[in-house]
Amino acid sequence: MIKKIFFVFLVCFSNKIHSQIISEKLVEKHLLTLADDFMEGRRAGSKGIELAAKYIESEFERIGLTKFDTLSSFRQNFTAREMSLYNIIGVLKGKSKANEYVIISAHYDHLGVKTGNDEDLIFNGANDNASGVTAVLALAEHYKVLDLNERSILFVTFTAEEMGLIGSNYFGKQILPKQVIAGINIEMIGKESPFGPKTAWITGFDRSNFGQIIQKNLLNSNYSVYADPYVDYRLFFRSDNASLARLGVPAHTFSTSPMDKDLDYHKVSDESTTLDLFTVSETIKAIATGILSIIKGEDSPSRIVMEKDSS
Repeated sequence: MIKKIFFVFLVCFSNKIHSQIISEKLVEKHLLTLADDFMEGRRAGSKGIELAAKYIESEFERIGLTKFDTLSSFRQNFTAREMSLYNIIGVLKGKSKANEYVIISAHYDHLGVKTGNDEDLIFNGANDNASGVTAVLALAEHYKVLDLNERSILFVTFTAEEMGLIGSNYFGKQILPKQVIAGINIEMIGKESPFGPKTAWITGFDRSNFGQIIQKNLLNSNYSVYADPYVDYRLFFRSDNASLARLGVPAHTFSTSPMDKDLDYHKVSDESTTLDLFTVSETIKAIATGILSIIKGEDSPSRIVMEKDSS
């Protein structure tokens, strides 16, 4: 009973803090910057993604995150498809369980610029996935201020997701999977969920008890999460969580977007003006509360066993 009361207190304390940190003003700042025409659609290997990387690095530095493992900067550099690529990683070291990791991630690349004579040629990728990167940055600031993480948190923005999960696949080869307790991936949270206001869905809900932990932690909130309603789309395998899940990590993706009705998906019309700042900010707050017991070291989701034909 005491443990339950203490957790409720932490949730209330967390809610008060994130209502101050995770604001629509902060969300708007990140979204407008990352989805600006100046970023030229953030295609992996382009000048635009370099600008996005510098912005993310500057925010990690401002927040006070540290470097990952033996890296001398926030960049994890590697080469793939004859391109120089880089994931961006910031660390918030844990206290009593510093060698156990929780990964909070989103891909920061998009489709770049198309050819042609149309008035708009830039794939700004506001929902896909400036919204997810916005969540990573806001959560990094939130947990830095909260200072309650017993486990270490890796805040990762992956490159080249749109080219086939290249960045997250490389990242997965550089870690010890058994040390990673959970992977929280965030993708397209800029539009109202098909389940209604203040709701989100989680991919691979039946593959671990991760989703049940999130639901438990949100019981006293006015936000709800559900299983992925788009089973035929096989979304569990199409975002960066899959790279970690194949290693046994309970890694799942949060989303709100109505995939069957999103007319802006992978189109130049995916701009900041099409997103709902309230939905983005409320979803980030819900994720912050939902994963709190995992960050605190009180819950550990069950491991994932992937079927052999899932690759």
